[in-house]
Amino acid sequence: MPLAIFDLDETLIDGDCASLWSREMARLGWVDEESFLRKDAELMAEYAFGKLAMEDYMAFSLAPLVGRSREEVDYVVAPFVEEVIEPLIFSDAMRCVAAHRAAGDRILIVSASAEFLVSAIAERLGVDEVLAIDVEEQHGFLTGRTQGVLTYRDGKVQRLEAWLAEQGESLDGAHFYSDSRNDLPLLTRVDFPHVVNPDPVLHEHAERAGWPILDWS
Repeated sequence: MPLAIFDLDETLIDGDCASLWSREMARLGWVDEESFLRKDAELMAEYAFGKLAMEDYMAFSLAPLVGRSREEVDYVVAPFVEEVIEPLIFSDAMRCVAAHRAAGDRILIVSASAEFLVSAIAERLGVDEVLAIDVEEQHGFLTGRTQGVLTYRDGKVQRLEAWLAEQGESLDGAHFYSDSRNDLPLLTRVDFPHVVNPDPVLHEHAERAGWPILDWS
């Protein structure tokens, strides 16, 4: 079955769910708003320029969740997705997902954000399957650490290849949609790469390669 693979942040939604979640944690009083959001902005600027060590960002962003249960986190993520994320979903993205579903393609979101966020957002998008950054739990509580290969840059390819082997699928005829230069390793692996609202580096690469450049707003 052909795959339709989507990045999440700035591709399916008009924003970055991790940064928006940082603002939500500040609203909840889980972090010091000024210092935490300033650090978040610094790290996201590094991401935009392809210089972020994702391990550093995840250690930072998961620190406020140490000792909290997954149930407690999911309880506040659900209204966050409904109130903050849902209005940011691109209508064009929903139409694209629907078109692939109608064509019989298997739809998968592969994101460099935390799994508990990506899964909740995917549910709102009507997508059942995701690969995202897994967070560690011990005795039902979050440790603040990640586990496994991080779905970032080449890590997206590694995780996807493992998933393909497990599922008995392949990248034959696969589409992948992304906005970011960080996803070039995966974009260059699929038969049908699409760039969505691309950053300057990805835009230039797409023009040279003759890839479709989509403007979702």
